Amino acid sequence: MGPLVPEIIGNDLNFIVALVIGIAFGAILEQAGFSTSRKLVGLFYGYDFTVLRVFFTAGIVAMIGVMALEHFGLLDITLVYVNPTFLWSAVIGGLIMGLGFVIGGFCPGTSVCAAAIGKVDAMIFIGGAVLGVFVFAEGYPLFEGLYKASSWGSPRMFETLGLPQHLFAFLLAISALGAFVLVSIVENRVNGVEARPIRMTRYYIGLASIGLLVALSAFMFPERKAALQHMVADEDLVRSYPLDTMAVDELAFRLLHEDPSLQVIDFRSAEAFAHFSLPGSTSFTIDNLFEKEPNQVLTLRHKTNVVVAEDESTQRRIAIMATELGYTNIRVLRGGLEGFRRQFLEGGSPLVPGSATGDPATRFQEHARRVLPELIRKSGPAGPVKKTQKRVLGGC
Repeated sequence: MGPLVPEIIGNDLNFIVALVIGIAFGAILEQAGFSTSRKLVGLFYGYDFTVLRVFFTAGIVAMIGVMALEHFGLLDITLVYVNPTFLWSAVIGGLIMGLGFVIGGFCPGTSVCAAAIGKVDAMIFIGGAVLGVFVFAEGYPLFEGLYKASSWGSPRMFETLGLPQHLFAFLLAISALGAFVLVSIVENRVNGVEARPIRMTRYYIGLASIGLLVALSAFMFPERKAALQHMVADEDLVRSYPLDTMAVDELAFRLLHEDPSLQVIDFRSAEAFAHFSLPGSTSFTIDNLFEKEPNQVLTLRHKTNVVVAEDESTQRRIAIMATELGYTNIRVLRGGLEGFRRQFLEGGSPLVPGSATGDPATRFQEHARRVLPELIRKSGPAGPVKKTQKRVLGGC
């Protein structure tokens, strides 16, 4: 299963769920006719485009589903594996697979589906695929240069095209609807059917309406991170958004007393964090807020999470994003780390003569200025947030 947030399905249950989904997937393929080589190769000869319709529909539904899960914070998109792109091996491999599809009448998935119901030709096809895998594995030293040529990394199409994710999803869904109309026209001409492929009946109007709603739904699920970053770009909203704050004196007091309920979440760069950090603080990035594992630090019960950065404005933007994501007990350090350093580590405000003995706040500040530098030097930070989960390699 995907990296769901929260982790509804554990690693052990994953295998059972995968088995059930696999059986259901195979049954759907068989019911769609994908165990018949004649229907599959109809895509190449123009008399049956069921393959295009089924896989295009599956792709659109999966795309919108992933966008919705990510938008509502139910999927950690950073743990979703994206197959790396090697241009020439993709082109050559695609040509070989396409040729094998036409000659054999199956693709790897449909061949297993057909073999499961006793199709002998599918069993032979699987045997050929296994032989091809063996030849490639044994000859890999010879093919490695070509296999790894023109590496493009793991690009996402909307990023490559420079389009917003939701706009690309809408255009792709509309393209699918257009493709369905086009292939229906081709099918009718190849099969000698004189009736119009698209008619103004309730059936076709209903299908078109559902397709259009699916396409428009892409605008309901903009990429969550981009949407929140756009939101906090509004200076008026940042200033007026209600947030809990913490004075630098309170933070100093809780640090000196090693308050176990305090969590200092530092959103500065790794270099700045390494140069200077508060005792027990944890280094975070904006991306960590949207990830499955790091954000668990912010969901611990009975903890006060103090967001720190160099200036208060940056802190407020981060705290707003965290609050909108559903995290609670978020505080903003008034004045930011710059104000904290100025007050306790760089001499602070000049004292009024005679006030050191009469004003408790002033006496505390003087005490903190003496003790905090040594405490910071000895204690050290908690370090960057821990990430043990990695992307699971795979995909077809």
